Amino acid sequence: MSMREVNEQMFNIQNKNSSYFAEWLPHNVKTTVCDIPPLGLKMSATFIGNNTGIQELFKRVSEQFTAMFRHKAFLHWCTGEGMDEMKFTEAKSNINDLVSGYQQYQDATAEEEDFEECAEKEEVA
Repeated sequence: MSMREVNEQMFNIQNKNSSYFAEWLPHNVKTTVCDIPPLGLKMSATFIGNNTGIQELFKRVSEQFTAMFRHKAFLHWCTGEGMDEMKFTEAKSNINDLVSGYQQYQDATAEEEDFEECAEKEEVA
């Protein structure tokens, strides 16, 4: 399979399942092709998708960053090279915004699923 064919298939999957892809996250699918399949197979594929679970990693990084920044750990190295301390505050705000974005998408998805379940129950009744 050529890279063009892979990209076409991924584009088709995204279009067909657009409601499962975050609109606010451009270029949310990356692809690559390895021409050498595992021994004994004609081909192999792996798919890694971006989902709201990644927010836990960002939360953990944010907590660790906050703890270090609170104690000004290693800050002197960066400010000594001319970096402004406000950049660290800005970075903290940016990661919090990122986590909030993922949380909003997760909450919206959960609300849609709850709505669909209620609608299905009403149809049965």
